[in-house]
Amino acid sequence: MKHGKKYRETIKKFDHEKTYSFADAAQIVKDCAYAKFDETVELSVSLSLKKSQSVRDTVVLPNQFSAQKRVLVFAKGEKAEEAREAGATYVGDDDLIEKIRGGWMDFDVAVATPDMMKDVGRLGPILGRRGLMPNPKTQTVTFDLKNALAELSKGRVEFRSDKTGVIHLAIGKVSMDPAKVSENAVAIVKEIIRKKPTDAKGDFVQSIALSSTMGPGVHVDVKEATAATV
Repeated sequence: MKHGKKYRETIKKFDHEKTYSFADAAQIVKDCAYAKFDETVELSVSLSLKKSQSVRDTVVLPNQFSAQKRVLVFAKGEKAEEAREAGATYVGDDDLIEKIRGGWMDFDVAVATPDMMKDVGRLGPILGRRGLMPNPKTQTVTFDLKNALAELSKGRVEFRSDKTGVIHLAIGKVSMDPAKVSENAVAIVKEIIRKKPTDAKGDFVQSIALSSTMGPGVHVDVKEATAATV
């Protein structure tokens, strides 16, 4: 892949053979950002997983960075009213299901009460493909809508390993204080380690890197990073 002049100049700013602490890596990512927009800072964590294993959960980031999420809630009756009072952007049942089947997707997160999942399940091919299907593992299938929406508003994010055992996740913006980006990274890695499969063998975390939308990846010292999560 051929990179532009700004990228080639940027990669001269740090040692690519070296690994860094989260704090130093976050500072380097900030220093290396060159785009005219506020680039997103991304965390990549490579895990040692068998084909049958996966790691998936949610975590509330200590430092929020994204715009308010548009939350859709599938619920009926009293629970629908609870969702509205808790600040859900959209609330409904069959009406929303039909709207989504018609192509409407103007929301960021979908939450459902357990009694709605039989009907919501029909949207599997649509929502599943976009990673928006409500799931108990990510606390988006629940009767406790007030708490679920409160955590989403605080910046709760979902992480999941892909087929290669890598977790990619946005954790901040380059305009943020690098210390806050570092705190977000530590919180996520701590939660990833907590979700380590009981039968996972060897070193669970293989590599960690931080990067910005347009910038190069900065490798993080795995031992130091995992020690910081204890």
